[in-house]
Amino acid sequence: MNPLITVVVPCLNHGRYLDAALQSVFEQNLPVEVMVADGGSADESVAILGHWSPKLKWWRSGTDSGQAWAINEGIRQGSAPYVCWLNADDIILPGGLLQLLDELVKNAQAPAAYGKCWTLNSVGEKTMPYLTTPFWSWLLARYCFIAQPATLIRRDAWEAVGGLDEKFHMCMDYDLWWRLHRYGGKFAYVREFVAGTRAHAETKTASKRKEHYLEAMQVVKRYTGHVPLKWILLWPIMVTARAHIFAWRNKYAKTVEFNKSKTDMESKH
Repeated sequence: MNPLITVVVPCLNHGRYLDAALQSVFEQNLPVEVMVADGGSADESVAILGHWSPKLKWWRSGTDSGQAWAINEGIRQGSAPYVCWLNADDIILPGGLLQLLDELVKNAQAPAAYGKCWTLNSVGEKTMPYLTTPFWSWLLARYCFIAQPATLIRRDAWEAVGGLDEKFHMCMDYDLWWRLHRYGGKFAYVREFVAGTRAHAETKTASKRKEHYLEAMQVVKRYTGHVPLKWILLWPIMVTARAHIFAWRNKYAKTVEFNKSKTDMESKH
């Protein structure tokens, strides 16, 4: 059976999460072709890829030019009519891809579909929903309500806009949503949870809050001609305060992980 969806998994030293990400893709019960672009990980990632190799259509490990470049490279290796990428620390929920695919079949003009998404901590516990809404361009200029792991894109739309802009290193997805919207109109929206995005200290969103926020503002100005006042007013909350929140969440998750490991060890004796 020909693959319906090309799934690219970019990875760099996220071996502790990679197995769960790949497991979530191959449990979708859809014909997928999976590519993994590893940026030269020094952890267990390559060993995990060796284990999954029989199921992967393509993978490589080595220094590259960044996440956006790696994702574009992976998409080019495939031919399926729908494409997406899943960062190595995220997951797709059971049946998630099918729900996104069904929504695109029903909305033939939409360039992409997205659904609801859980925020997970480093040990995979659900902490809160990512705030999503039906597509509204006015709101998109003020808040990115599209959670990247919960998206599916038509290949012809992806190719028409040229994939990800490789000069972006934080908000390449936010930039892509704007270009896809300008090309094909509103995205289709699935009102069900289809994915989980992991929030932990090693993510770029958490570790580079200032750079992430500034790049998001650059994207907004690129497509609207100005930066809405919201971005200026919320700087103290979104940059400074959220950095402390991420640190607290990570400390809590590490405590939970330590206690779980301790309990597991005690149960073996």
